[in-house]
Amino acid sequence: MQRVTSYLPAGTPSSHPIEQVKLPHDLRHLRRKLLHLESGGMVMLDLKDPVLFANGDLLVRDDGELIEILAADEKLFEIRGKNGVHLIELAWHLGNRHLAAQIEDDRILILRDHVIRTMLQGLGALVLEVTEPFQPARGAYHSHGHDHHGHDHGDHHGHDHDHKHGHDHDHDHHDHDHKHGDGHHHSHD
Repeated sequence: MQRVTSYLPAGTPSSHPIEQVKLPHDLRHLRRKLLHLESGGMVMLDLKDPVLFANGDLLVRDDGELIEILAADEKLFEIRGKNGVHLIELAWHLGNRHLAAQIEDDRILILRDHVIRTMLQGLGALVLEVTEPFQPARGAYHSHGHDHHGHDHGDHHGHDHDHKHGHDHDHDHHDHDHKHGDGHHHSHD
């Protein structure tokens, strides 16, 4: 069986690929996997590090022949805003939920999620069902194999405080009374 141990990014000037492998977005983050080619054959992918592949990336077989990665059609929502600013606001709401999104000039594509569709429609978005290849922005996924969303909760404010907030009292000695004699009258009519 042929093996693949290297790859070329999409757009690399090269000879014509002899094979293709079609994968949905969530199966394009690969290091070692048996890939089923469109022709019915198979090839063993065996890379040193995990890679997030994009549509059009090329796998280089050990014999030098190329296999093109194609983004498979997926069931998506196409989101359109009233204008550019509205679309940015919609993108912000999606990003806040850490959803994989393909962002274009006039639309955003996400995987179908009916709860999210309801939210987007409530925000005034036009949401259409489409089936097409999905290439989400790489921010939600890392090509280095880390499974986190890229923010560090350890030092987000850069200041330490000890939660005293200006009142220093000792909770063991409560021998003061709580009469409010400074003009605080409470009438209970």
